[in-house]
Amino acid sequence: MTARSSRPKRLSWSEVCARRLARHALSTPAQNARPADIVAAIGGAHAQVLSAAELSIAIRATGLCRSDIRDALWSERTLVKTFGPRGTVHLLATRDLPVWTAALSAIPHPSNSLPIDARLTREQTEEVVEAIAAAVADVTLTIDELDEAILSRTGTWAGDLVTPAFRGMWPRWRQALGVAGNRGAVCFGPNQGRKVTYTSPQRWLPGLEAADPQDALTAIVRRYLHAYGPATPQQFAQWLAAPRRWAVQLFDSLSDQLEQVEVDGTIASVIAGDTTPDTLTPGVRLLPYFDAYTVGCHPRPLLFPGVAAGRALSRGQAGNLPVLLIDGTVAGIWHQRRSAGGLEIVVEPFVPLTTAQRDGLDDQAARIGEILAADHHLTIGVVTVAHHA
Repeated sequence: MTARSSRPKRLSWSEVCARRLARHALSTPAQNARPADIVAAIGGAHAQVLSAAELSIAIRATGLCRSDIRDALWSERTLVKTFGPRGTVHLLATRDLPVWTAALSAIPHPSNSLPIDARLTREQTEEVVEAIAAAVADVTLTIDELDEAILSRTGTWAGDLVTPAFRGMWPRWRQALGVAGNRGAVCFGPNQGRKVTYTSPQRWLPGLEAADPQDALTAIVRRYLHAYGPATPQQFAQWLAAPRRWAVQLFDSLSDQLEQVEVDGTIASVIAGDTTPDTLTPGVRLLPYFDAYTVGCHPRPLLFPGVAAGRALSRGQAGNLPVLLIDGTVAGIWHQRRSAGGLEIVVEPFVPLTTAQRDGLDDQAARIGEILAADHHLTIGVVTVAHHA
């Protein structure tokens, strides 16, 4: 009997946390790492709230501040803001864009839940994606300018207000915007005041061409398991917002590259041979909204134990509140706000803090103040802000 078919190795929750914290540069912040290095290691930084993405990246490396992230994004262009995992806005390493566009384009999309007369047909989707790519090829456009350009290239049907949005209805063509992003046809440009803009990823990576889809999917699975493993296909599917059956088939096709381990009675996968346990370094971390560690790690009952399940999750969804990590497990929530006196940081622990943990919390608050270039004041108290949408 081969070693692969023998009983899976057991990893304790402490060992799982140790390896994830190390690979997220949360046990020890990375030395001399650039923003793109951090983003590549964690599989993208959720950037629906760009300030949270800046904090997510900078907290993982010594010496980085928010201005370094902005320089990497808008000046150096080593980061690109685009549609990433789950179809949500992410910062990705520009050098990884060919792999991401190939992998995200290869994921089966769920059927459109809109009424039939509101949906884009397959042909219309292709027409809109081509129109988006042409419109932003050499310019940066606001959403209103892009809307005008799409309608001029397609037809009035693309402008029908049939897509439910946060404050009303969006035009029909907006259903294809994420698809265009996944294919590398469009990405975000710098904001014009409060207006979001769009442009071509070719301005970040000239000659951009997607990688081979199967090679790209293999690479994404390996990167995910390196940073978030052990994990099941279902957990990988949740991370990508992909069909579970498809994810199971993908993992099966890579069985010769993967190895099974047992965590708290659940069988999960790691990259073959990647089972050497790390030593857990005790410590606390303050992670912002939608941090990659919070969103990507499973199982939820172990990551969000006890009170954390009710206070830090929103109907089972992670990331809607900034969290306090203690030894890799969610043990509190926190909030920050600007005031005349600087940066007010309120932390609500769910467990009593030791002296060492309280000192570590002081250090984390100071680091956040350094990243945001603001004087800070830390308070232990009750967080009353609502979950982020």
